[in-house]
Amino acid sequence: MLLKPEDLQQDLNRLEEIEKTTLRLVTQAIYDYREIALEIFREEGDLVSDIGEDITREALDRLGMPRIDQRLFGKVDYKRACYLFHPDYAIKQALFVDSKAEKVIGQGTATLQISQLSMVVKQIRSGQKVNVQGKMPTVITLRGETYLTTTLFVKYNYDEEESGVHTLKSIIVAAVPNGMLQDRYNPNPRNTIWIAGRNAPSRGEEFRVRLSFSQLKRKAAWRVQTIPMPPKLFLWDS
Repeated sequence: MLLKPEDLQQDLNRLEEIEKTTLRLVTQAIYDYREIALEIFREEGDLVSDIGEDITREALDRLGMPRIDQRLFGKVDYKRACYLFHPDYAIKQALFVDSKAEKVIGQGTATLQISQLSMVVKQIRSGQKVNVQGKMPTVITLRGETYLTTTLFVKYNYDEEESGVHTLKSIIVAAVPNGMLQDRYNPNPRNTIWIAGRNAPSRGEEFRVRLSFSQLKRKAAWRVQTIPMPPKLFLWDS
């Protein structure tokens, strides 16, 4: 049975199941690549943001995806139209995986652009209620076919030694809820998964927001997975 993504509005538990399955796939790909990632961070001289993007792309390409020959658009590092298969159904998916790299001190959040979200950002900022609609649709229609928008973020947390060497300390993989799940994860500005982003409205900078891993984890522990560096073992947090 091939599900219609738009029908998931009436089956939110199944939507959560699809996002959880996708997170497992991406987390496994990054985990399998973690030793190489550690070496790349230590040896590579590029910007850490570029290093993170390369690692995510290489890890996912190495694992492989059941791809669909359809190009996706958007400000995200890794974009794939693909199938997601479950024993009881299949669905066409627009998979977006963005990468961030930041020093360990900032490991509790990930900064997102509004163009990377299908949710409405509801929060309190400078004492005022904020309500900003994400620019990504919950379901993407291309050539008459619909694809479920699924967004994940991979956060590379590193230390910088005095010599300038970057030591990768951990990797966080997080599943951002599809906008259909708005009422479950961010129903109002005080019940939120967001904190103020690093943008300056006074300078005309585009709206950004930070995803709080701890607040998202309180809503659903499985949505935030932390991969340690070897020899430590990774345990799925459910």
